[in-house]
Amino acid sequence: MQDQPEATEAAPEREVPGIDLLTLVTRGGGFMIPIGIMSLMVVALAFEKLMSLRPEKMLPSELANELEDLATPLDRFSPGVALQSCREYPSPAGRVVTAMLLRTGQPLAEIERTANETMEREADQQASAIRWLTLAAAATPLMGLLGTVWGMIVAFHESTALTADRSRSEQLSEGIYTALVTTLSGLIVAIPAAMLALYLENRLAKLFHQIEEFAFRLAPALAPYAGLQRLDEDGVLHSLDRKQSIMTDTPQPPPPPRSAKEKRSGIKAG
Repeated sequence: MQDQPEATEAAPEREVPGIDLLTLVTRGGGFMIPIGIMSLMVVALAFEKLMSLRPEKMLPSELANELEDLATPLDRFSPGVALQSCREYPSPAGRVVTAMLLRTGQPLAEIERTANETMEREADQQASAIRWLTLAAAATPLMGLLGTVWGMIVAFHESTALTADRSRSEQLSEGIYTALVTTLSGLIVAIPAAMLALYLENRLAKLFHQIEEFAFRLAPALAPYAGLQRLDEDGVLHSLDRKQSIMTDTPQPPPPPRSAKEKRSGIKAG
């Protein structure tokens, strides 16, 4: 007796369709719109700051060379020529040095204080875009999580009204898979934004450290003018009356109180 051939055959495996990116984005729903806007903002701000936070934009080499040549030696430094050079190369470093030059005639400590205040303002202005990147890195995952929570709520709600041809597990798995799209999208935007924000912050701090060193190397060149000459907006030096400047800078004591006899004599005279 011969063996009968097997009548049963292996059931064909079910082919799982691939994941289409466009389909995922559309299934994310309305929560994908703010995430998409944040992604565009991150790209635009990152490109703008990568272009602006360059050494040639912050401290032009032409400006640095001209000012260092003027300050060699220090006793031959010309504030008027230096002011014109700063205006020819507008930059954060040029604005810091300009603020110092306009303090010509003041003590060295006052000039350095002015340089520090100007650098703080310039750094804060440059860091404003980086703060938006930090905001995007923090807020975008929360937007994605909000979309996921909402999608889960919708999936469980729809599972209460099933048709005869679908099981509860199939309905829930499809809803959860769709809901997780927003979380994935939020992380895709947030991770690069956080890395870019940290990189740009370090880059900004390094560049302003170079500007600070450069400005403080020039500050001693203005010390010989203290109390003698001042520089106006047009780059012209004007002589100062040393006695007048000392009297102006030194606080004067209040007048002594009048005695009772002087007060009575004043009343009688009136």
